[in-house]
Amino acid sequence: MVNAASGRCSRATGEALRAHLQAHGLAPAEVWCGLGADLCPALDRVLAGKPDVLIVLGGDGTVRTAAERCEPSGPLLMPLPGGTMNVLPRALYGARTWRQAINDLLTAPQLCPVNGARVAGQRFFAAALFGGPSLLQEAREAVRYGEFALAARKGLAALRSAFDRELICLWDDADEARGEAVAVLCPLASPRLAATEARLEAAVVHPEGPLDALRLVLTAAFRDWRADPDVRCAMAQTVEVLGAGPVPALLDGERFTFEGPLRVELVPEAFLALTPGDRPG
Repeated sequence: MVNAASGRCSRATGEALRAHLQAHGLAPAEVWCGLGADLCPALDRVLAGKPDVLIVLGGDGTVRTAAERCEPSGPLLMPLPGGTMNVLPRALYGARTWRQAINDLLTAPQLCPVNGARVAGQRFFAAALFGGPSLLQEAREAVRYGEFALAARKGLAALRSAFDRELICLWDDADEARGEAVAVLCPLASPRLAATEARLEAAVVHPEGPLDALRLVLTAAFRDWRADPDVRCAMAQTVEVLGAGPVPALLDGERFTFEGPLRVELVPEAFLALTPGDRPG
């Protein structure tokens, strides 16, 4: 399934994917290449046929929507990078292109149980970021792709919104921390957690002022922002995010706005992914 409206996809991408699979001797039972507005009905139709493997090429919203529909009983999911951030594909395949991911997977395939999380009726499987500084992630990816003007605009927008309100984070209904943003990482995306561990990693970002916030904008593009001294981390099975008014968020790279309070809960073995034998992490 290919979302032709995703950031780095088009109708031609669907034909290229079909040709690449055929070159490996694979003939998909069904190929869908369309627009995001038609994705959910297309998923309903495809999943009704109970496929063994679901290959999805698109942006973060496309991949997350497809992953939500998969279960431990199937189908096996292969989410390929076709957007800008590609949060879940990066967690599973590293920096591989979709062609490289297919080639390496078919050389040495393995099953990867994916532990996810849910919040406000939505699931995510790599990482979520709550609060005004969620725009920092978009600025970071713009820098990676060399779009420096875009990165500057998004970074300044994040700075303006970062101090709008403070969030309170509770870990396992006990410890508390306050900050302008709360990040929650699933085991797949956390280097501090084993892939099969039934816990989440929570991080609270609390810059002391505009200069510290600016430092976060700049360093987030080039290194692990959790190593910053203004970030406090902990492990938990549940994470609560409390704040006044709407809370902007990114779930696996897809943007949402939620009404608080929010409770993030672990979803053990949400689905099974197909990955290369040398999967990162």
